Amino acid sequence: MRSFRNLIFSYAMVSAMLLSSVGFIVAKPDEGMFTPDKIAGLPLRERGLKIKPEDIYNPRGGGLSEAVIRLDSGCSAEFISPDGLVLTNHHCGYDALVAASTQEKNYGEVGYRAGNRSEELPAKGYSISIPERTEDVTPQVTKGTENLTGDALAQTLRKNAADLQAAEQAKAPAGSTVQIQPVSSGYFYYLYQTHKISDVRIVYAPPKNIGFFGGDPDNFEWTRHAGDFTFMRAYVAPDGKSAEYATTNVPYKPKKYLTINIGPKNEGDFVFVLGYPGGTTRYRESQNIAYAQDVNFPFIVNFLTTQTNALQQIGRDDEEKRIKLQSEIFSLNNSIKAYAGGVEAMKRARVVEQRRSEEARFATWVAADPTRQKQYGNVLAEFDRLYESYYATAARDRLVRTLPGTATPIAQTAMPVFKELVDAVAAVQAKKPLTDAKRAEIQKVFKDREPVVERSLLLYFLQALDKLPAGQKFDALEALLSGQTGASRRQAYDAIADSVAVKDFTTPESVIALYSLTPEQFNEQHQEIWKIANALITEQPTITQRLAKFNAEISPLRVSYMRGMAEMKGVTPYPDANFTQRFTFGNIKGYSPREAVQYAPFTTLKGMLEKDTGIDPFDAPPKLRELQNAKDFGRYGVGDSVPLDFLSTVDIIGGNSGSPIMNGYGEQIGIVFDGNYEGLGNDYFFSPEYGRTISVDIRYVLFLTEKFGDAGWILNEMTIKGGTGKAKAASN
Repeated sequence: MRSFRNLIFSYAMVSAMLLSSVGFIVAKPDEGMFTPDKIAGLPLRERGLKIKPEDIYNPRGGGLSEAVIRLDSGCSAEFISPDGLVLTNHHCGYDALVAASTQEKNYGEVGYRAGNRSEELPAKGYSISIPERTEDVTPQVTKGTENLTGDALAQTLRKNAADLQAAEQAKAPAGSTVQIQPVSSGYFYYLYQTHKISDVRIVYAPPKNIGFFGGDPDNFEWTRHAGDFTFMRAYVAPDGKSAEYATTNVPYKPKKYLTINIGPKNEGDFVFVLGYPGGTTRYRESQNIAYAQDVNFPFIVNFLTTQTNALQQIGRDDEEKRIKLQSEIFSLNNSIKAYAGGVEAMKRARVVEQRRSEEARFATWVAADPTRQKQYGNVLAEFDRLYESYYATAARDRLVRTLPGTATPIAQTAMPVFKELVDAVAAVQAKKPLTDAKRAEIQKVFKDREPVVERSLLLYFLQALDKLPAGQKFDALEALLSGQTGASRRQAYDAIADSVAVKDFTTPESVIALYSLTPEQFNEQHQEIWKIANALITEQPTITQRLAKFNAEISPLRVSYMRGMAEMKGVTPYPDANFTQRFTFGNIKGYSPREAVQYAPFTTLKGMLEKDTGIDPFDAPPKLRELQNAKDFGRYGVGDSVPLDFLSTVDIIGGNSGSPIMNGYGEQIGIVFDGNYEGLGNDYFFSPEYGRTISVDIRYVLFLTEKFGDAGWILNEMTIKGGTGKAKAASN
């Protein structure tokens, strides 16, 4: 589960108003990503929890939650030793491996092993956030807003939140950050206090053919055999304060770290997860779900497919770039499968139809009582009114808003020269001279630009705009190519893409020269760019304003909708996820994906080797076969092999990658790294029948570290329960 794609697409997801779930509440087994302060109220003892809820989260300090941290690249992680040793997923540390790689030493492929602490590899660009405090502050933020509506309501909520945040920040310890965030469209407001550590280093990461064994064919699939883990370590300055990398820094001493349990596990065992799930929107209206299913997700799949195909083409011709781009390609492929699978899951579960049925029941319930009519009587009608206007140009707006231009769309970094051309048109129109800062920006753009990607994406957008239905056409493009059809029109699109990417704008000077032109000269020399850019300059702000107005009007409606649905069902909803720490629980359990097929919840090293073809991505390292054949499992074997991955029913989403999965005693038994294909769409609805979390068994993690990686010294600083024997000793 390549979780940091949630971060990359957070802008797209929020502004596109992504959707909701079929259910509003914990009406299904194991559903819900709960804030730590709500753990004490959950039925955990009955399910199999052996420790006290306050042992997991204690507002006074000391709970397991303090050991579970966030990698600021978009993953979860956990402290597992008193010397700042961190455990997370291989794919979560992959960017650091790629950043440190060269053609001579491709750590992204071969992994990395430190022989001792002095050899631990700086994780460039990585930092971690450690939780200090989580508190529901909804009453404080909403105080005095009971009779307010519209702008007055929005302004008061913003002021209350800002005032409270400032007051709490003033009381926080040095180095701590306090944020107050709305959750579920402002149904809840939560305070989060954290502090950051900026020096993070790789200790041990297995090679890619272990960490991502099975590659994209196995991604989101069961059975799974990925050893998706990486050991890292957090460092601080000698005075204990966060500091950038320095050889004088020392290992961080966490307040809490997890105990590891390598004992047996069985189907039905109770488990729970603490981590940082990304954005969910499980309480949205049916129109929103339909938009995501029919417009937004298909667009993202097409956009990402175009981009990854271009990157793969570059890598085939350039080995150095192949190494550099491998992490991005890995991430893009993950997202393509996730979004495509989400569409399938929503259609299979008939999410739109079920939500419409719920809304019909809600309308009947509201109509039956005058008080309800006063509170909720206009909610559904107002949804219809707002969506009728907004969706009239929804498909076109999604494309135009994503193109580089005056906004900050997701395509901007992949199409940097096109963005600079739009800026040049705006400057020439406004008669603004070229500044030194803009000159430097243009020169920098060409250092990292990939023309193949830019051409492919620009051509994709032109062709997608061409296919829009009547009433949603991009007028500037239609006027520019008026009268051209069929092959002639396709050739015109090719010419525009070639002009931008490989013909007219191949150097910084070619863009810089545009600033000396008059509008007439620009239009004469580059008519297509001039007209398309001018249209974007006009339309993108209009789309942004329309979206902002839509969100301002719909946000309070969504709060009323959520409140009314909860009242109708007689329940308290759990908050949507928002990259803050959450708790979820369930059981180890297999599932049946389709008729006559039943999946067991465990896989083994033996099963991995059954898939081994010697060809990427099913190319197991020979040493693993040697260990299996010799039955050299150490204290980690069960029967004739080593447990590898397992399934559970816990409710997770992107961002949970790297989360510890724990037994009823609060001991770590694995690391969350993925969900199954049949359970995709769980950003928006929960499926107890199909949804499963895939975790790597902690026994496989330690077996690989000790027996395969010869890095047993790492295990010596951990607290390990269960099993027999000791890890191979080594100095550190």
